[in-house]
Amino acid sequence: MAVGQFELPEFNKIAGLRVGTASAGIKKPGQQDLVIFELADTSTTAGVFTLNAFCAAPVQVARENIKEVKPRYLVINTGNANAGTGSKGLADAKQTCASLAELTQVNPQAVLPFSTGVIGEPLPMDRLLAGLPNALDALDESGWAAAASGILTTDTQPKGATTIFTINGEKVAISGIAKGSGMIKPNMATMLGFIATDASIAQPLLKQLLKEASELSFNRITVDGDTSTNDACMLIATGKSAEVAVEDTAAVAAFREALVSLMQELAWSIVRDGEGATKFVTIQVEEALTRSEALEAAFTVAHSPLVKTALYASDANWGRILAAIGRTPGLENLQVEGVTIFLGDVLLVEEGGRAASYTEEAGAAVMQQEEITLRIKLGRGQAEETVWTCDFSHDYVSINADYRS
Repeated sequence: MAVGQFELPEFNKIAGLRVGTASAGIKKPGQQDLVIFELADTSTTAGVFTLNAFCAAPVQVARENIKEVKPRYLVINTGNANAGTGSKGLADAKQTCASLAELTQVNPQAVLPFSTGVIGEPLPMDRLLAGLPNALDALDESGWAAAASGILTTDTQPKGATTIFTINGEKVAISGIAKGSGMIKPNMATMLGFIATDASIAQPLLKQLLKEASELSFNRITVDGDTSTNDACMLIATGKSAEVAVEDTAAVAAFREALVSLMQELAWSIVRDGEGATKFVTIQVEEALTRSEALEAAFTVAHSPLVKTALYASDANWGRILAAIGRTPGLENLQVEGVTIFLGDVLLVEEGGRAASYTEEAGAAVMQQEEITLRIKLGRGQAEETVWTCDFSHDYVSINADYRS
């Protein structure tokens, strides 16, 4: 069960974009597992992809296709990652593009494929290809909610966000969906994310905006420290509303702010739905020498199994936090007497040990909460960073032990 209750919003339609979802029997019979995005020919598209060396076949194909031709269609299957499948997997990803291109009369390179699910299994191509016409028949500007459910794997809830704002007196909409629950420590973006706006944005600026927003959202979350083979996040601008030009700094700033906010909302929903999660945890590291040092310290704490299990047990075991900070890679010459740690508003650690004002009762009261902020001051400089994570529960082990059975 996800931490907190979050529901899909009433998505703003994005002029120039339609979404269709169908059941192809790839995941389980009767479940929606095939999604198609149709992009207007006025659209520009940017993407960020996993840096995992064993990147999935669809990632390889999408990464190459987007360099060659303006994308017109995205096709996503769940239930099978098409990763670790060698030359056959690559051929299957290309065949998926070719078959959809034939049905829609576009260049095969104008189709970008995406997959998520079990690694190492061949795609059931007969079922996937047979499902394409049904997904095309379902194309609709209002298809976001169905797609949000259609891209899920171990997620317990669909994830979406939408916003509308004004640029130079003209309304601009952004809508997006994402999936992810386990194998989450993105090294570019998220498990899968698809975001679209009706604004008009040149591709180089669009790519820059996506990379910047990814760094502040999906690249700041972790569930278990595992980077997926299939991570991909796409940003589409259909060109049907206000122009966001690089020279219009106010317009760029307004769009960037809205995009970062929306992508953070999606990223947080992934952490809230982390496999077996019972706590949503914000880790703020302050007074670091550099932002990279602050980020490294935050992730070291966030990835510690001992910290994460203590969070699950609602045990204010501050020694585990201290130990994680002390082993942070690159945190050289740390003066432990200058480190202070807060659990919520409760001072845990100062001057190299437990704070004189700290009581177990105060720490336990904070640890009982579903949403916890852990604030760490390193006492070394002015840089700061924030990471969002969750706890480790018995269910995390059960979910992943039984994933293929």
